[in-house]
Amino acid sequence: MTITVHELVYYPVKGCAGTRVDSARVTVTGLEHDRMFMVVDAADGAFRSQRTHPAMAAIGVRVRDAGAALDLSSETAGPLRLEVAPDGPRREVSMFGRDLGEAVDQGDEAARWFSDALGAACRLVRVVPGFDRDGWGETPGKVNFGDAHAVLVTSTASLAGLNARIAARSDAAPVPMDRFRPNIVLTGDDEPHFEDRVARMTVGTAELAYSVRAMRCNVPLVDQRTGRRAGPEPVRTLATYRREPEFGNKLSFGAKNAVVREGVIRVGDPVSVHSPAAG
Repeated sequence: MTITVHELVYYPVKGCAGTRVDSARVTVTGLEHDRMFMVVDAADGAFRSQRTHPAMAAIGVRVRDAGAALDLSSETAGPLRLEVAPDGPRREVSMFGRDLGEAVDQGDEAARWFSDALGAACRLVRVVPGFDRDGWGETPGKVNFGDAHAVLVTSTASLAGLNARIAARSDAAPVPMDRFRPNIVLTGDDEPHFEDRVARMTVGTAELAYSVRAMRCNVPLVDQRTGRRAGPEPVRTLATYRREPEFGNKLSFGAKNAVVREGVIRVGDPVSVHSPAAG
């Protein structure tokens, strides 16, 4: 069965809304513009996420002028056109308690806007020029401000399998794919979670290599359109069949991948699987 690209999404600001595109240039750190920016605590530089600030999901972000500007939107804070500072004043930032070094502060206007949008003191930062951060797993790769990997791959088969299980055990509504915040959604294979078992694949002109299954926290409980928690699904049902003992019984959905050859990916591109034995 032919596997093709069903959807492409990048997330300019970590934790905020994504941008769906028909094509994307893929660099060593993932889809172009993906997670180049991060919202941090104004006091200590620790990253903010939907884990504690679910309203981030409803903050719209559009990249303008090839990355020179961002259009931001929020019901609380309204619209803002932000001119991006690729370099300038820097501050120390961290993620999951780990120091990421310096990031470029995007100024007081952006800080006030995000603070209003989230009801907490924030700064917006960008990766510094030459930012070099390693991922981890079978193929570590490089990553910007993603949790730890360049590209998250899911499939329509995996989501269909999950929603069938949800329907079989309750009257809860099916969940959309955006709950899992993927970068690349594949279609064309009827076997759920086949993406877990692909060690290496060519997608468009880019080549990806498997790093690790994507471990899930409480973010899939957040309605990505409203920015509000809407559980208990899909976490309740995932807990019945997607626990990962080697990761402390965390739940998984999707596969994290490294970029081993840069290129361009388009919706509809065929996917060539080279090594189907990972995971």
